[in-house]
Amino acid sequence: MYFDTEVFQITVLSLKISALATGISLLIGLPLGTVLALGKFPGRSFFLSIVNTGMGLPPVVVGLIVAMLLWRSGPLGDFKLIYTPSAIIIAQTVISAPVVTGLTAAALQALDPRLRLQLYGLGASRLQMIGSLWREARLPLLAALMAGFGSVISEVGASMMVGGNIRYQTRVLTTAIVLETGKGNFDIAIALGVLLLAIIFLVNWALTWIQQRGARR
Repeated sequence: MYFDTEVFQITVLSLKISALATGISLLIGLPLGTVLALGKFPGRSFFLSIVNTGMGLPPVVVGLIVAMLLWRSGPLGDFKLIYTPSAIIIAQTVISAPVVTGLTAAALQALDPRLRLQLYGLGASRLQMIGSLWREARLPLLAALMAGFGSVISEVGASMMVGGNIRYQTRVLTTAIVLETGKGNFDIAIALGVLLLAIIFLVNWALTWIQQRGARR
């Protein structure tokens, strides 16, 4: 039986983990996507293909790899991160980062190439040019943020494998839904599912409002 305090704790943990994973993915994906979109170096198409492939990474495969790395006998076992919220954040970041990177690269490549020449002609430095391109592509970049958040808040396979679904410690909304379904408590599972959908809607509604507000300017 779930009590309000436990549901609240699970909801807060879900939002905290997903927000951190999305934030880290943004820190990785935004500069990496920019390099792949604007850089000219050997193997660029190959690396873009890897990123685009990573956008479809199966969460259970990510969970398996991260679990093997963090397992007590694994190469990162000394950090004792397995079955902790940090392990879920790591796994979700691996899932979300390629999504943000790939969509960032696509957004910047869709801009008119003459814009960069105009900015250089106006005397902009490389950092100023990149900042201007980010502002110009802010709407698709916001869509990349929404896609990254959506890929982790609803993720269950990797979270279950590296987090262990431990009550009051690593249980999030998606793993709680799986648990209650397995126990035959479909009413609780449906209620948690509705709560999860409501959270996803509210977050995306807020981001969409910001996006469309920027589109009207």
